[in-house]
Amino acid sequence: MTVAAQSPEAQERQLGSPFEVLLVFLRLGVSCFGGPIAHIGYFRDEFVVRRRWLDEPAYADLVGLCQFLPGPASSQVGFSLGLMRAGYLGGLAAWTGFTLPSAILLILFAYGAGSLNGPIGTGLLHGLKLVAVAIVAQAVWGMARTLCPDRQRASIAVAAALIILFSAASAAQIGAIALGGVAGLWLCRAAPGISSGHVAMPVSRPVGIAALAAFVVVLIGLPVLRGYGAPQGVALFDAFYRSGALVFGGGHVVLPLLREAFVTPGWISDGSFLAGYGAAQAVPGPLFTFAAYLGSAVNVSPHGIAGAALGLIGIFLPGILVLLGTLPFWDAFRTRPAAQAAMRGVNAAVVGLLGAALYNPVWTTSVKAPGDFGIALTGFVLLIVWRTPPLVVVIISAVGGILLAQMAP
Repeated sequence: MTVAAQSPEAQERQLGSPFEVLLVFLRLGVSCFGGPIAHIGYFRDEFVVRRRWLDEPAYADLVGLCQFLPGPASSQVGFSLGLMRAGYLGGLAAWTGFTLPSAILLILFAYGAGSLNGPIGTGLLHGLKLVAVAIVAQAVWGMARTLCPDRQRASIAVAAALIILFSAASAAQIGAIALGGVAGLWLCRAAPGISSGHVAMPVSRPVGIAALAAFVVVLIGLPVLRGYGAPQGVALFDAFYRSGALVFGGGHVVLPLLREAFVTPGWISDGSFLAGYGAAQAVPGPLFTFAAYLGSAVNVSPHGIAGAALGLIGIFLPGILVLLGTLPFWDAFRTRPAAQAAMRGVNAAVVGLLGAALYNPVWTTSVKAPGDFGIALTGFVLLIVWRTPPLVVVIISAVGGILLAQMAP
């Protein structure tokens, strides 16, 4: 994760406080609509373009790493940015700020706080889907210009996109990134090397090893405790933890695991599960906060607020532990020439993944008519040409969605 080489004094001036990180991520937590791929676009605009906490290659390296790991990739990227900026408390502040708004909304939904109905509600939700088209398109455009500047890397990006577009397997994303790394070793050795500067992550190797050990111990130990008649809360925590630990790519990929873990044993009805799933897509922030709804709505104890807290910790914890276990070794690994070539291929593959996601599911589930395309195009131009803040684009797209719904026959 590289930036231009800087003096220790300059790097020290760049450090921030956990409160600063919390405020930034709270704002993102209430405005980041569109799912994990869109979140990566929001983060890029906020921290690479506007705040310059890190540069484009460093951000792409971080995204590539988090795509490799199990857990919610966008939340792992956010946690890493907070960790980089303000240490462990900064990582916790980033996770809290990004997660809390949607978690609260889904808990309220579980308590029957109501949902959006009628043309206005439907139009609002549709407008929020359309803003995701603009955000992801902006991310693809900006990252492609920086990370795919030659024929070799552009070809890797196209190949990665084709793999994702023509494969429905959940492992396709990991395979595309792995193939990008192999292709980078072969095709990208002649590209200029990275600078010696780096973004330091305040995680020591002993802490990293301990985090990996904790990940494995909890993953194996919870089912053992369940077998020995542990309280119901242990069984719930195990269901959330196992779902978060065994999913790659995050987002919608975790939903089949959660359905198997909660609907099959009868902890929640299929109808209630699907209702919560729909609400989770309508709120900002990470889709993994669906766990807050499930923890609140299950028909076994603990449920309500306690169940929501159990669900949030259980589903996010494995991804954070794996991330902490990987970061101390990542910087030393990526400074090797072969690793640099592989990462150039991985970065190009990430652009391909974003491009494929721009088409499916972002475009295919949102753009159904000329008016939809008009709103998405307007948002894209506002972001790229006018440098409009994403929150303003969210509001404009939401209003546009409502107007389209009102004009529909």
